[in-house]
Amino acid sequence: MRVVFMGTPEFAVPSLEAVLAAGDVAAVVTRPDAPQGRGQRVTPPPVAAVAAQYGLEVLQPPSLRAPEWLARLRELRPDLFVVVAFGRIVPPEVLAVAPKGGINLHPSLLPRYRGAAPIPRAIAAGDAETGVTILHLSHELDAGDIILQRAVPIRPDDSTATLEPRLARSGAALLVEALELLEAGRAPRTPQDPAGVTFAPKLSREDAPLRWTDPAVALANLVRALDPWPVAHTEVAGTPLKIWRAAALAEGGREAPGTVVRSGDEGLVVATGAGRLRILAVQPPSGRRMTAAEYLRGHPIAPGTVLGAPDANASAGSTGAAKTRHVPGAGR
Repeated sequence: MRVVFMGTPEFAVPSLEAVLAAGDVAAVVTRPDAPQGRGQRVTPPPVAAVAAQYGLEVLQPPSLRAPEWLARLRELRPDLFVVVAFGRIVPPEVLAVAPKGGINLHPSLLPRYRGAAPIPRAIAAGDAETGVTILHLSHELDAGDIILQRAVPIRPDDSTATLEPRLARSGAALLVEALELLEAGRAPRTPQDPAGVTFAPKLSREDAPLRWTDPAVALANLVRALDPWPVAHTEVAGTPLKIWRAAALAEGGREAPGTVVRSGDEGLVVATGAGRLRILAVQPPSGRRMTAAEYLRGHPIAPGTVLGAPDANASAGSTGAAKTRHVPGAGR
């Protein structure tokens, strides 16, 4: 089949390379170049950079409804659109260009975790398993009929940074299987169960402050979920401190949540709403990532110190088990 591939971040690169190895890629559609990093240097998306290395035509339309863009798509005469982490809604007039419509790779076991952040939401919820789904694109976000699914375990020490590449590789392999089924006319269409729908909203910096009234297990999961962005953090005497790694301890006490119980070579042990959290890796402002023990040698924190902003322990955080919600839209 003649395919137009639509994707943007590093997560989509294994899928692009897998589709290239399996068939005919007419062109690659991705987001426009954008400022990146501290220097805000204008940089092409990872998919654009890889596509250029393979000599593929790269299209970066500012609008998917622009007449000249639709005209170019019609000239390419694709059989199918393959969408992987594109980052935009694909309008019906675009999908109508390809006789077979479009398919999407989504990094969850749909209908669980529809939306922009399925990987960190699964980790934050404490799930032991997630997966990848290949589905037909539809008018509703991540709601199309399922072609194939594959489960992927979430390891106890997984962060979003470590789980995402595994899901990208697993999804790329499953995508090739789905393309073979489509070409043979044997691709299934399994409707999603509406009763199982949950939503995984996009992360924001508001998800990052640790709320010490939450249980230690939930806080440890949140730390893993927010690596590499936006990174969990707390405050020490009004100064922010990023938390890169932490573990829940099966011990309790009567200290108020946020109180430092122990401080030394084992790191920082902090009271929470249930159990204690051992902080293992941190990063101070304008500093590098380091072990908590290393940080404490230069910045001692006495037991009894209360961490967090004055209002940070008032309520539970928003990152956790996904909420059920109906979301209109189309493929991402």
